Order: sequence, then C-alpha cells, then structure tokens
Amino acid sequence: MNRRNYLKLSLSAGLVGAASFSVFKYAHHEVVFTADNLRAREALITALAERIIPKTDTPGASEAAVSGYIINVLLNCTDQKQQVRFLTGLEDVDVYSRDKFGATFVDCSNDNQDLIITYFEKKTGYTYAILNKIYNKLFGKEFYTKLRELTIEGYCLSQVGATRSLVYDPVPGSYQACIPMKEHQKSWATK
Repeated sequence: MNRRNYLKLSLSAGLVGAASFSVFKYAHHEVVFTADNLRAREALITALAERIIPKTDTPGASEAAVSGYIINVLLNCTDQKQQVRFLTGLEDVDVYSRDKFGATFVDCSNDNQDLIITYFEKKTGYTYAILNKIYNKLFGKEFYTKLRELTIEGYCLSQVGATRSLVYDPVPGSYQACIPMKEHQKSWATK
C-alpha cells in the first residue's frame, strides 16, 4: 500500500469515527436534565442509596439523608454530561424493574431491589482499567459507579454516618500515625 492510499484510508476512518461519535452523543442526550427532574426522582435515589448502605445495627443511607447530598452534588458540582448520564441511569433502573418485576424500583421488595442493583453493578465497566478510564473521560462515569461513590461519600460525610457508624473523635489531640485497632472496632471518621 502506498502512502497516498494509507493517508486516504486513515482520514476516512477518522471521519467515520467522528461522525459515529457525534451520532452517538446526539442520540444519548435526549434526556433534559433539570433540577425538577432530579428532585422528582428523590424517592428512587433514596431507595437506591438505602440498598447500597442498608440499615443494620448502624443507620442506613436514608437516615443519613444521602439523597439530599447526591442531588446537591449533581446540581452544583457535576458537568452536564454526567448529569444527563445519571438521570438516564435512573430511568433505566425504573424501566428494568418494570420489565422484570412489573413494578417501579421503589415498589419492589428488598430481594428484588437487590437483584436489580446486582444487575446494574454487573453491567458496569470493563475488565481492563484503561478502557474504563477512556470511557469515563469520553462519556462520564457509569450510572451505578457514580451512584455508589456519591452514596458512600454522602454517608461518611453526614453527621449520622460519621458519629454513629464510624469512630469520631471531635478533639483528636496529638497526631498518632499508627494506632492498632481493637477487634470489632469501627473505622475512623477522620484520617
């Protein structure tokens, strides 16, 4: 193959790739992200967060008001691409739960909610870390990944999570680099 044909082939491949990316981007931005759309789904966000961090002998995500944290971060600290991706993910959860169990996620039993969460968790990401990085850079984080990150952050940053689920020392005193943990001790809220 001579150089001229190689350049033509690579230029046409680049144009086809750019065109397909534009079509893909256009097709996936059908959902319009507004604060009202997100707040209307607060019950769904609360139910999802509660299944990620359920109430046991420590408070759950709903008691820590994690849904308010998630909505606040999405509205104020997240770019448009990630906002649309998150809202689309919420719609996908309800569509899947209706198709599979005949009810919305909020109306499903705890066992069915766990099955739905497991389905979205398995569907998330690639086996190679480099592919995940490229995908996250181009399209934003996957819905379930972002939901899990925000749920854990919101829980650990809440007063309920930091004081009742983690060990919180309001006046830590001197810095001690390595403190041995006792058996069945909770993790530290401050690092």
